[in-house]
Amino acid sequence: MRISKLLLPTLREDPADAEVISHKLLVRAGLIQKVAVGIFNYLPLGCRVIRKVENIIRAEMNRAGAQEILMPAVVPAELWRESGRWHKYGKELLRFKDRKDAEYCLGPTHEEVVTALARAFVHSYKQLPLNLYQIQTKFRDELRPRFGLMRGREFIMKDAYSFHADEASLDAEYQNMRETYCRIFEACGLRYKIVEADSGNIGGSVSQEFMVLAENGEDALLSCAQCSYSANVEAAVSAPLGYAQGRPLDSPNKKTTLETAPGVREISTPDKRTIEEVSAFLKTPPENLLKTLIYYYKSNEREDHVVIVLRGCDQLNEVKLKNYLQADIVLPAEDSAVREITGVEPGFCGPVGLKKARVISDELVKTISGGVTGANKKDTHLLNVVPGRDFELKETADLRLAQAGEKCPHCGAPLEAVRGIEVGHIFKLGTKYSEAMQATYLDQSGAARPFIMGCYGIGVGRTAAAAVEQHFDASGIIWPPALAPYQCVVIPANIREPEQAAAAEKIYQELLAGGAEVLLDDREERIGVKLKDMELVGITSRVVVGKALSEGKVEFRWRAAKDNELLPVAAAAQTVLARLRA
Repeated sequence: MRISKLLLPTLREDPADAEVISHKLLVRAGLIQKVAVGIFNYLPLGCRVIRKVENIIRAEMNRAGAQEILMPAVVPAELWRESGRWHKYGKELLRFKDRKDAEYCLGPTHEEVVTALARAFVHSYKQLPLNLYQIQTKFRDELRPRFGLMRGREFIMKDAYSFHADEASLDAEYQNMRETYCRIFEACGLRYKIVEADSGNIGGSVSQEFMVLAENGEDALLSCAQCSYSANVEAAVSAPLGYAQGRPLDSPNKKTTLETAPGVREISTPDKRTIEEVSAFLKTPPENLLKTLIYYYKSNEREDHVVIVLRGCDQLNEVKLKNYLQADIVLPAEDSAVREITGVEPGFCGPVGLKKARVISDELVKTISGGVTGANKKDTHLLNVVPGRDFELKETADLRLAQAGEKCPHCGAPLEAVRGIEVGHIFKLGTKYSEAMQATYLDQSGAARPFIMGCYGIGVGRTAAAAVEQHFDASGIIWPPALAPYQCVVIPANIREPEQAAAAEKIYQELLAGGAEVLLDDREERIGVKLKDMELVGITSRVVVGKALSEGKVEFRWRAAKDNELLPVAAAAQTVLARLRA
């Protein structure tokens, strides 16, 4: 391709709305263009990168035994009503009506469509297992689209769905997809971690995310350096006091505490509402305080309020609470609801004496032997509170956000905080969709049974953006070779010099004939402009035909290297071809 004919609108300044490196560089390098908030054009070089990611995905999915299909972007509301997600999914689901007032949505994901497809055509256990995938544009009406391709509203996704007769078959395909994803991201040249994750709106029992490690990653992770444990903070667990996962958290001297601890007494705490204020006023550490939160929740079965009790040093993990309650929505309660439940305004609430309220305590509340909590009375707290003695521990669960520095639940080594970009997510869905949509097959005895399902997604644009976040320098993008829009660019220093132009043209044609993906920078621009543009775009290698031509040489450099290498002009093309194939 001749750059004089290429649509390549490079920019010298960062776009005003770009916050992260990938957004800045993809726009500046002329790979993408903003059309609306969270919606982008893929320009010629950007489209080439996207297609390369897709081709890697397609090759590995086919190798894994999956079959490619293509489902519609526009989905009738009836299918989403069958699954129960039409009203649950929230405002991210873009709903609209056609001219006949029939309701539709732009598909953010395609569980409903593919389940209906299997219901129509897969009738016997003999047709199972089955894995169907597509690479298609999705739309999610994000509240805060940002970070370019990393958090857009319209995006390209590979989504796959598997159907099984039993759990063992699902387990095998889940592992198959896990290994397939590893091959995909390794082929893309990415450093990544597999982390435990929450299933979110998709649902299911087990899920894992593939996270590309990057300083600007929008997801916070906790990772153990000593073993394989890693998790998104939404799903992370830890052993903060040295307890192994699954062992009881009761204090070893709890019985003695219940028998000998001093009784509860009130203390005046005027205008001291926050954990920090109460801790400083009473000169007691936050881990000795009991934090009481009132939350509203709503599910299919009910909507109500619940009282949550945590240690003062801990933060509530709303995702864990939502999963524990099996709720569609969890939100901090309105002040009016707090007053109705506790009899006092927020800041002085506590679990002692709340006879009618449902109280759920985090597991680590058990370890407090004489704590401080609100007295459900204005400007008053209680001292010497012992959980299990002074209020019931009827319900306990892991509800806290795990933190860096706490112990790994598997091996006890300290957990480290890292940031990542989610590029892939795999789920065990079970029968969530097949039961709701009455999608069944006949087993060996002729009985109708719901499909057991799995779901496996990769963000195509996100993968490209993640590659930029990991591979760049002060001059621009350094694409992993498998994703670079072109493998080589031939640059005559001065296109008006006949000898340089002729030598560059010859090398360019020889590289083309050898099967290389190559550009010829035939623009009438200064050499400095040409070099800056190609470094910004991130072409894998370059051949510069300049002053060294008088000595029968041309300059060669890999994009990631610092120094030029002189090659004989007659053998330049063959040398470059050999290196590109290596």
